[in-house]
Amino acid sequence: MSRALSRFARRRAVQVSAVLAVVCGLLAWWLLPPGSPEPSGRVTFSTGVPSGVYQRYGKLLQGALARDLPDVSITLRDSEGSQQNLARLAAGEADFTIATADAVAQYQHAGLPGTNRLRGLARLYDDYVQLVVPKSSKVTSVADLKGLRVGVGQEGSGVRLIADRVLSAGGLRPDRDVRPVSAGIDTMPGLLERGELDAFFWSGGLPTQAVQELSERHPVRLVPLAARLIAALHDEGGAATRYYRSALIPADAYARAQEGPVETLAVTNLLVTTDLTDPAMAEGLTRTVIRSRDRIGSQVHPAQLVDLRTAIYTDPLPLHEGAKNYYRSVKP
Repeated sequence: MSRALSRFARRRAVQVSAVLAVVCGLLAWWLLPPGSPEPSGRVTFSTGVPSGVYQRYGKLLQGALARDLPDVSITLRDSEGSQQNLARLAAGEADFTIATADAVAQYQHAGLPGTNRLRGLARLYDDYVQLVVPKSSKVTSVADLKGLRVGVGQEGSGVRLIADRVLSAGGLRPDRDVRPVSAGIDTMPGLLERGELDAFFWSGGLPTQAVQELSERHPVRLVPLAARLIAALHDEGGAATRYYRSALIPADAYARAQEGPVETLAVTNLLVTTDLTDPAMAEGLTRTVIRSRDRIGSQVHPAQLVDLRTAIYTDPLPLHEGAKNYYRSVKP
């Protein structure tokens, strides 16, 4: 009888142990987030020109990542903009960056090194093309820029890409019909204020701090970019032009530089990495970008437009596997 009881007790103990093991496993699965353990290491984020939205966004994202991914050290690098950012990623000189969809499509179309390795993490916010002139200027359209000194962005910027296309769509040859000045948003406002520029192009989120500050200390206005320019751009064809769409700069974007909404064109910004990035690192960074939207957006307004519902659409880039993991984890 005692032996039977002993066997029964042992059997019960084994059963209880098995149940406890299952319960502990379920608790661990429930309590630990997907993709654990959290990533660690050093990464480089290529941003943009000083005082531009890319750089300001990068600095605030760096702070958010320090809280969310304490074992990851992030170095920020200034850049000329989208085109240089993509080249850095492809060359292994950066791990993450921001670039406009048209710049990505242009990079792919040109078949430049590393093209097939580029991956998207999130659709961020739209850039709006802004053509800024002194308030007293007679320029009312792109065609009126003929013969003038025009800031067109730096060589490696997305601004240069768009400025050249908009000038062409307006019937001007960028290298002959205007006097192009290669400069970034960190210097173009000052050049215009001192009378060393007649106009400048900028493509950025709204409002861009450098343009806003210029409008508050110097009389300037925005020149409308009519819908027919968008049609002309689309007629040019090419892989990149389909990413431009008609848009309005709201009346309150730069209250002192506009009397109402201003017609323009917009293009989407993408958070970009490569397929060499560890999935856990990509997932962690994507998670922080989405979660920190309101905190960053309180200081950089365009960041408020980052939306979980549309972030997954990173065309023309395929989603990185780590980003897919994050979006699956928050899917209703």
